[in-house]
Amino acid sequence: MTSTVKPHKDDQAAGDAGRTNVTFMPGATPPVRRKRRSRAWIWLPALAVLAGAGYYGWRAYAPAETAEAVVTQPVMRGDIENAVTAVGTLEAVKSVDAGAQVSGQLKALHVAIGDTVTKDELVAEIDPATIENRIEIDRAELANLQAQQEAKKAQLVFKQANIDRQRSLVAGNAAAKQALDQAVADLASAKADVDAIEAQIRKQQATLAGDEVDLGYTKIYAPMAGTIVANPVKEGQTLNSAQSAPTIVTVADLSTMTVRAEVSEADVGRLKVGMEAYFTLLGQPGKRFAGKLRQIEPTPTVENNVVLYNALFDVPNPDGELMTSMSAQVFFVQAAARDVLVVPAGAVRMKRAEAGGKPQAEVTVVTASGASEVRKVETGIRNRVSVEVKSGLEEGERVVVTPGSDGQSAGSGNNRGSRRGMRMPPMF
Repeated sequence: MTSTVKPHKDDQAAGDAGRTNVTFMPGATPPVRRKRRSRAWIWLPALAVLAGAGYYGWRAYAPAETAEAVVTQPVMRGDIENAVTAVGTLEAVKSVDAGAQVSGQLKALHVAIGDTVTKDELVAEIDPATIENRIEIDRAELANLQAQQEAKKAQLVFKQANIDRQRSLVAGNAAAKQALDQAVADLASAKADVDAIEAQIRKQQATLAGDEVDLGYTKIYAPMAGTIVANPVKEGQTLNSAQSAPTIVTVADLSTMTVRAEVSEADVGRLKVGMEAYFTLLGQPGKRFAGKLRQIEPTPTVENNVVLYNALFDVPNPDGELMTSMSAQVFFVQAAARDVLVVPAGAVRMKRAEAGGKPQAEVTVVTASGASEVRKVETGIRNRVSVEVKSGLEEGERVVVTPGSDGQSAGSGNNRGSRRGMRMPPMF
């Protein structure tokens, strides 16, 4: 509350109407102003602390936002390979469809899928009743023709004897020359009848032999030793072989499997017949099955405008763990090395060489004191992940790895620019 003093009457008369009737004691500070100043002095130290903390944070974290992170990796000893990858499918190296060559009802099926059979083992039978009836008819017709043949031969003998008799009569002028001519004609006709019936007999014999062969086809035997992998028909089913031979069973040799890998047209030029190849299964990613490239089929398959070539290689399957239609991750090895010094691909930079020179590989090495030095190295096998180092580094040394680098140096901007927009083929 503010203190006031009443003015003197003379002073009041001398004052004008606009003068206030409140006066303050000399040297006194209004209480309200003193309270505001005391609050300001209290907040000044807090503001100073906040300003210092902000400055410290800016100094501590601002360089980390702009500086490039440095990642190092030790030089290690290991294995490296450069390979063409593809997706493949397993199939039997040899398989045969055992089909029906005659029509009829499947009377018996002696095998099931998964059974092992030997060559010429009976696997199925077709009802032979219809063919047996045809054979009986053929035999009866053949017997009829053979009987006619005997009659024709008897007529031939008679005609021959008649000629001899007519010649004797003509020589003694006891018969006319015309009778001899008629006897000669009758003999020729008898010979033609014998020849015709012999032709009919041969035809009927061929028909009988064909029906007997068909009777043999009612029993289906395994064309090769192997495993029954397919059985598209069932016992009791009627088979019609008029247009195409229906498949009864499929026999496959599973002792050796063929891998059919689909290789893109961009990578097929890197393949050579005889190169090392291996694959892994989805269920056994840690186990390799090795072989050698046997064949590259010249005719590709086109799927959604993607051109793929089939590359084939064989692998042994003594334990039967490989089965048909399995999916395989295939690797065709172009180059490989074992127990060599290996560094990440992002640690190696290729320095552009002068005209006529070879590009020089270099890496940045972090020494024991923490200093960095650029060192030239000799490289060997390279893939998308690692690079073999033949000389210039020792095992255990740490090299700087540039994150996201593909091994190109900062000076090779033209090379990187030429790769812009290109997509690397999928690894799997």
